[in-house]
Amino acid sequence: MELLLLLVNLAGSVMLLLWSVRMVRTGVERINGGALRRAVRRATHSRISAAGIGAAVAALLQSSTAVAVLVAGFAASGLIATSQGLALVLGADVGSAVVVFMLSLDLSWLTPVLLLAGGSCYLNGRRKVVKQAGRILLGIALVLLSLRLMSEATAPLRDSEFLRISAGFLQSDLITSFLLGLLITWLMHSSIAAILLFTAIVTAGILPLTVGLALMLGANAGAGLIPIGLTRSVEIAGRRVPIGNLLCRASGALLALLALHWFNDMTAANATQAGLYVVAGHVIFNILLVIVCLLLLSPIEKITGKLLPDPSDTLADEAAFRRTSALDRSVIHLPRLALASATREILRMSDIVEMMVRPIMDIYEHYDTQRTKRIAELEEEVNKALSAIKLYLADISSNDMTRNDLNHSHELVSFAINLEAVGDIVTKNMVKLAKRKNADKLTFSTQGWSELTDLHSQVLINMQLALNVLVSGDRESARQLVQEKDRLRMQERNTNVQHLRRLQAGAMASIETSDIHLETARALRQINSLFASIAYPILSQTGDLLDSRLADSNGD
Repeated sequence: MELLLLLVNLAGSVMLLLWSVRMVRTGVERINGGALRRAVRRATHSRISAAGIGAAVAALLQSSTAVAVLVAGFAASGLIATSQGLALVLGADVGSAVVVFMLSLDLSWLTPVLLLAGGSCYLNGRRKVVKQAGRILLGIALVLLSLRLMSEATAPLRDSEFLRISAGFLQSDLITSFLLGLLITWLMHSSIAAILLFTAIVTAGILPLTVGLALMLGANAGAGLIPIGLTRSVEIAGRRVPIGNLLCRASGALLALLALHWFNDMTAANATQAGLYVVAGHVIFNILLVIVCLLLLSPIEKITGKLLPDPSDTLADEAAFRRTSALDRSVIHLPRLALASATREILRMSDIVEMMVRPIMDIYEHYDTQRTKRIAELEEEVNKALSAIKLYLADISSNDMTRNDLNHSHELVSFAINLEAVGDIVTKNMVKLAKRKNADKLTFSTQGWSELTDLHSQVLINMQLALNVLVSGDRESARQLVQEKDRLRMQERNTNVQHLRRLQAGAMASIETSDIHLETARALRQINSLFASIAYPILSQTGDLLDSRLADSNGD
């Protein structure tokens, strides 16, 4: 009975730790998740700066895994190179290690202060920033509380004969300790939580220092495995980043384990000092790893390229054409299932639209008749999908549909129409602009081209967010999508202002490409607005949307 109670207490404290870390990450993302994503996307100046940005973002999110998944998405969309993505993720591991170090300090006196401040902000704050800041403070307080509970839960294990025998076995077989650390980290899906758990056990005097270090190294290898599972469905270019990260972490951890084998009799003055050595070893390991791997990014990138070679564009397009329609006629009499079927078909349609939008800036730079022909073929597929969706939804009997189902049906049709409009903008506007630019042998100014590619990159990011909103219907994501739409509108306005200043300064490249530049920026803003339209029905239902932007005519 005592053993069962001990395990329940330990499991409860670990679950509180996992939930608290997630709570902090959610608060940071909701305060300014868009800014963090933009910082990651623009980390292309140098490998060192990319690693620094990755470390800062991981420290704020308290998760290197979140950064790895985010970077994999950018790499899959072609927004960053594999080497830059690896630098970001390696830096994120250092940021995660710093978080572990900070949380391992004796900050128990801070817990009630954070609970009081965080609770007051979250319960009484009216602004979003204040409420989410309260969430972050509460999350940090609960992390500290969970660590104290974990220490109390493991205290009875110090005098356990079984644990003494197990500790002796693990010390004699560090490979088993390493694999155990890897497994626990994978199961917890959080390297921060796993390292803090191992530190607490070592600090309690349950396990010796060398076993704690072996567990720590296993946790580092396990941290490389987690993003691979979470990114298994992204494009090949995106999957190369977590694969490269795993190669670095696993090889580094195994080399460190080999070195640890020669110092198996390592001891500390007391258990508390041993716990600090585990944390310090974690930080030092990640710092050394990022230094070595930044020097080897080019060969690592080549290895990941060989492990996951690029499929040809033609094969990718053929795969899109061959995918069967998701419109299931057998469930047409069941409105909920029929609407889910239509949603899947819209996602298929959006995949084709993305294949049209993604390469358009490359076509501006290097016009290719074959690629433009392929885009025209993709547009035909989009038109066919729209027609099929409209007919399918029209065939669902309105008598069997609730008001919510009927509204959802209208929203799906509207979004499908907007996707088709995106295809029209690409083929009828942007492709023609690219053809004109290349026919006249024009070149954008360096700053102008950078502004346009930044707009294009942000549109691709917002498209993914729009599809997430389509599937989840999440209110916070819908609000973020509308905020990103407004931010991109301001970005386009700033682009136009900068362009006019270059015209006033007499920049010849800007003068020659002025019409193309302005029309391209407007087309990208229109595409972004069409994607963002999916958020408005959700925000209208939740009361987050104003009926009109117009002020009252009476001035009331």
